[in-house]
Amino acid sequence: MADPRYLIIADGNFHPLESKTANSVIRYHPDRVVAVLDRRSAGKTVQDVLGFGGPIPIVATIDEGLAKQPTAVMIGIAPAGGKLPDEWTAWLAKSLAAGCDLISGLHTFLSDDPTLAALAAKHGRTIVDARKPPKNIPIAAGLARLVDPFVVLTVGTDCNVGKMTAQLQLTAALKARGLRTNFVATGQTGIFIEGWGTAVDAVIADFIAGAAEELVLRGAKDADIVLVEGQGSINHPGYSGVTLGLLHGSCRDALILCHQSTRDYIGEYRTTPWLKIPPLARYVEMYELIGSAVHPTKVIGVCLNTFDMTDADARAACREAERETGLPSTDPVRFDPTPLVDAMVREREKYQGKKGKQ
Repeated sequence: MADPRYLIIADGNFHPLESKTANSVIRYHPDRVVAVLDRRSAGKTVQDVLGFGGPIPIVATIDEGLAKQPTAVMIGIAPAGGKLPDEWTAWLAKSLAAGCDLISGLHTFLSDDPTLAALAAKHGRTIVDARKPPKNIPIAAGLARLVDPFVVLTVGTDCNVGKMTAQLQLTAALKARGLRTNFVATGQTGIFIEGWGTAVDAVIADFIAGAAEELVLRGAKDADIVLVEGQGSINHPGYSGVTLGLLHGSCRDALILCHQSTRDYIGEYRTTPWLKIPPLARYVEMYELIGSAVHPTKVIGVCLNTFDMTDADARAACREAERETGLPSTDPVRFDPTPLVDAMVREREKYQGKKGKQ
């Protein structure tokens, strides 16, 4: 789809933390978003709610949104319970009739809805289910270890701490240095932004590492550095499986640890807090040990998410992370990403030296 104009549905949950898909598309492609549908914040702009994105309007009805002449309607949040509300289905049906394509990253595939599928066929529209995995994914065979580019994977202390955003910020900074850098999307939001990738959390467990391997092999073409989007956390009770699959399948050469500075418990925004997040230094040990069991790796920097902190507190958090881990630390959205970029450039030079001796 060439340069789509999105109406994003984020009804009831458009928020700096909770509407990850909507927020990221707005951050990186604001020129493509004509409006956001959220009755709770209707009348405001996305700048008012998120602190970025400019004057994109927030509307209260699907008719208001369609009046902005979008070419595609995107599901920007995961609805409560994971099931598409009947009201939303009616909105999507109206959107198809109005000439819009549908784009979704839900685990529930819109194309499986017989009513929506029939309407799409009738009106010549397309339904894109970004989480639908490709066919014939292989079991990983360690082939990603053989690529020439330097491969860096983001890993985290929890879900939704900024692993994708960190890689996108670093991709732009590395390209500005003249390095051919490819971002590899492993989740639906990254796919919407980059235009390709595989949502590995929808892949059957035996093939997650194979999906990561295939993505690195593709991303390695015409690249000096490959930045792989991380998922989950190695000690998350629900999502550690996808984290491990990415960690081993990508055969990454280096890791960047991501953490939201004000978050103390894993999953505290989804369930009652019970599993305290260990110290950052402990995560460095865990990720290096578990990752190097397949292919040598080390953590080379810390990326902090400080969106809900004052500037002074955010800078103090970066200094504390550096003190604790001995690694360069920054918030690449709020502050200069140079410390992490410098670390990657240094480690890539060492990597090239080792490769030259083989």
